[in-house]
Amino acid sequence: MIGWLLLVPLLLLTAHTVVNALLLRRPRRNAVSDERVAVLLPLRDEAGRVTPCLESLLAQRGVPNLTIHVLDDGSTDGTADVVRAVAGDRVRLRHGVALPDGWLGKPHACHQLAAAAGDADVLVFVDADVILEPDAIAGAVTLLRDKKVTLLSPYPRIAGSGRLVQPLLQWSWLTFLPLRAMERSPRPSFAAAGGQWLVVDRDGYDRAGGHAAVRDDILEDIGLARAVKRSGGRIALADGSRLAVCRMYESWGELADGYGKSLWASFGSVWGAAAVLVLLLLLYVVPPLLFVTGWWAVAAYGVGVVGRVVSGVATGGRVVPDALLHPVSVVVFAGLVIRSFSMRRRGALRWRGRAV
Repeated sequence: MIGWLLLVPLLLLTAHTVVNALLLRRPRRNAVSDERVAVLLPLRDEAGRVTPCLESLLAQRGVPNLTIHVLDDGSTDGTADVVRAVAGDRVRLRHGVALPDGWLGKPHACHQLAAAAGDADVLVFVDADVILEPDAIAGAVTLLRDKKVTLLSPYPRIAGSGRLVQPLLQWSWLTFLPLRAMERSPRPSFAAAGGQWLVVDRDGYDRAGGHAAVRDDILEDIGLARAVKRSGGRIALADGSRLAVCRMYESWGELADGYGKSLWASFGSVWGAAAVLVLLLLLYVVPPLLFVTGWWAVAAYGVGVVGRVVSGVATGGRVVPDALLHPVSVVVFAGLVIRSFSMRRRGALRWRGRAV
């Protein structure tokens, strides 16, 4: 009986993953946009990795009216000097003002950049660890307009440390989130986005209140998507893995700290997190632990692996050995969630030298 209780939902979830993978939107290559597009790049202590990002932004094509705005948010490692050396006067470099009370660092940096973007028609927020293909911005802006949405979140391919953990984000979207229903639903609570690369209609951004509306939100990307829906706009996710790569973390310690600062906010409450973790462990970890009990355990493990394979193929992720190690990924993720809640309770969360 327990076999069917685990196998049936796994089959349904994997089927849902396949359907979502087939429905994924993708920015196209060789697109052209004549709109005024402002790329907004917030930086804080990014001297060691901003160069590839800047070089990729300077190489963009198909967007003749493109401006690049960079904000150095109190860096102490010479980030601004690197920007000047790489880009010179081809970008508009600004220095951030002191962080006001009630604001978190990234929303405030993005707020300043949006204000500096002037009369741009489209705002493109990019993190320093994202490297774009030359057609990326033109393709994303064209997709934003073709689908008539206010905010588009094209998720990049993940590289670097944490290959067992980081692809779980795309996998979770494809497995548990009905993408088209989310896009059509006006409910602000029914929203998803990834802050590494966001493309937003300027008028819709302003109607939503911009980053001022999410000034104290640790998950400012999802908060902005919700604000857009709240103001009557529409959002969409897209697979950007063919046009962008993100080296989010360079070490396990950096990954643990990065996930630690925000995972606690992803579930609504401790009890919500506990329910999600119990479900994930039951579905994806228990079957391989019970191989000796019958065919159903092997089948359940195999179905879980298939879901991870589909997600990897659809979003440019590594399939082998990641998919085979999916139960290990879930266990590691559970540990990161527990660590995040523990650090929050102790008031120990910090990021880029600032308390979270």
